[in-house]
Amino acid sequence: VHLVESGGGLVQAGGSLRLSCVDSGRTFPNCAVDWFRQAPGGEREFVAAISWSGGHTKYADSVKGRFNISRDNTKNTAFLEMNSLKPEDTAVYYCALDRYLGWGLPSRPDPGHWGQGTQVTVSS
Repeated sequence: VHLVESGGGLVQAGGSLRLSCVDSGRTFPNCAVDWFRQAPGGEREFVAAISWSGGHTKYADSVKGRFNISRDNTKNTAFLEMNSLKPEDTAVYYCALDRYLGWGLPSRPDPGHWGQGTQVTVSS
């Protein structure tokens, strides 16, 4: 498993970014995918998750209605579409393959393999 995130950058408040997470391994289609973020001086926090089929999604309250998670299993890629960005969304964003292999999503994310992260900076 090797996850690589991309798509981060500097954007003004109210703007949008689309993050991608590509997995070079073979297990991607079987795994739920999580997005987390870590702001400077803060702890890593859950942002969104999507089931292996794409049929189930979950969002942190802070991003609900603004962010959209999706995936393309034919390309081993997950996406995080971020709209109406706020300065408090500034963080390093990480994707991870979840250890959960069942139907739907687990009650709590259980991220296993992580990517290296991509920086998102939202200016006011």
